[in-house]
Amino acid sequence: MGQDIFLAYSPEREDPGNALYSAHNTPKVCGGHTHTCGKLACLMYSKVTHKVVPVSSMKAAELTKLLENIHRSVNIGLVNEMKVIADRMHIDIHEVIKAAATKPFGFTAFYPGPGLGGHCIPIDPFYLTWKAREFGVHTRFIELAGQINSSMPEYVISKIIGGLNGHGKAVSQSNVMVLGLSYKKNIDDVRESPAIPIIEKLKDLGANVCFSDSYVTDMHGHYLPDGIENVECTDETVSNQDCVVVVTDHDYFDYPSIAKSARLIIDTRGRYARANPKVVSA
Repeated sequence: MGQDIFLAYSPEREDPGNALYSAHNTPKVCGGHTHTCGKLACLMYSKVTHKVVPVSSMKAAELTKLLENIHRSVNIGLVNEMKVIADRMHIDIHEVIKAAATKPFGFTAFYPGPGLGGHCIPIDPFYLTWKAREFGVHTRFIELAGQINSSMPEYVISKIIGGLNGHGKAVSQSNVMVLGLSYKKNIDDVRESPAIPIIEKLKDLGANVCFSDSYVTDMHGHYLPDGIENVECTDETVSNQDCVVVVTDHDYFDYPSIAKSARLIIDTRGRYARANPKVVSA
């Protein structure tokens, strides 16, 4: 290895739906099995991307990817926990984040949501958790963030139940529309999407559930309970719901129109002001 065959590794760095950064202008981290392997791989990648970042080994390249994903997972777990605290204190967490983001140093804004999704961030950190055990290390921070993030769909369900109860409705037999099925806005990827366990739990509780997501035309091997339909988000379909849940805040949704037609909105993405009497922040 390193003479006739040259082995190197460059981890994926993608942000689906990001119009600013693509494979061409995102720096490419690359490490080789030997120094020569790494050098040749960096030379190859330099032909297709504007910047290559060499590291000393393939292990260092993989750990770079894990650190990037764990950084997001841990900070999202932090802000999700802060959201729950702020809600109990009747404080708008999005107002707090906006204010904190004005600090020009020492703070990076992360935003809460209904849980994590996608192929990388909910899964990759636990590769390291498993590997770390071989070295006698317990990854407490990583696992705690995972527990917080994985609990968020249940938190959303509790908000739906409370919101409906406030309108004199039980979840059972209520009509509930979930806005957005993909794991993040403006894409069609449903892998590990928190919308799926939210829909499943609502169905288990006896709700009549539908969802609206024009991006999602293929579930790519993922499944929803029988009878769950993808419907168009119109004034009529919204007005027929007892509750609308903003799970994935696609930009194409007409949020002012939805607010006019809806009876109750559970907002997991901060699209609506807390002062709106129809809105329950989740």
